[in-house]
Amino acid sequence: MMTAARTADSGLAGSGELDRYPYPEAPAGERAATRSWGGADSELGRVSRRGSASRGRGLHGQLVQQLGQMIVSGDLGADRPLVPEEIGQRFEVSRTVVRESLRVLEAKGLVSARPNVGTRVRPVSDWNLLDPDIIEWRAFGPQRDDQRRELAELRWTIEPLAARLAAGHGRDDIQQRLSDMVEIMGHAMGQGDAITFSRADAEFHALLIQAAGNRMLEHLSGIVSAALHVSGGPVTGCDRPGETSLAHHARIADALASGDAGAAETAMRHLLVVHPDVERVVPAPREH
Repeated sequence: MMTAARTADSGLAGSGELDRYPYPEAPAGERAATRSWGGADSELGRVSRRGSASRGRGLHGQLVQQLGQMIVSGDLGADRPLVPEEIGQRFEVSRTVVRESLRVLEAKGLVSARPNVGTRVRPVSDWNLLDPDIIEWRAFGPQRDDQRRELAELRWTIEPLAARLAAGHGRDDIQQRLSDMVEIMGHAMGQGDAITFSRADAEFHALLIQAAGNRMLEHLSGIVSAALHVSGGPVTGCDRPGETSLAHHARIADALASGDAGAAETAMRHLLVVHPDVERVVPAPREH
């Protein structure tokens, strides 16, 4: 449960900037038709527990997490007015915290603020669906199946290409780190340490995209990282640590070390279709 914010939190943003979020008095009819914050109490409690446990953020971060998940889940539907005063009262936080949180959500395309209109929830078509937070919120909401399928499809597009490109650059420092990550993953698997395995796995994929030498691909590395953290039920080899997954990672590292672009790409495609769920999205690679 959030506690009341102290005035010391006002350093989050200047007062002039915060005035973008007015406190409009909605017409009586509109207020009557607007769903009260209390109507989603059970969902709010669930979101709050998950947000504080997984993020460890302060009041501002927790409110962004809660409001973001409510918007993405549909609890706060498109064109729903968001009155900062009501939000502050409901979550027991200061106006500064509310306004800064709404500003973050606006940057993600989830809400918009206009003079004489106030702040409203924007339709899905306006959301920045590549934002790592939105990826996570969708993955834990009603759209979880669509989100995980779309992430699998996007990874299938990004990572095999990155593996092919990385094989042509031959950066010794990154090659060594990739090999180190494979070794760490193998040790973690033997110890039953899933957390260390997943961290090394995430580092492996980030390094591979970095090694591709393509700035636009590198810009998308956050998507891959988010996919590795929210995949939940096993979808790819990265989600089910085992000898097969480890072998695919090792083959990718070996192919990159030898400069074999085709082998690197093929090994990555094998890694991304280890689990049958992905085979319904894309065909398994053919053996040559």
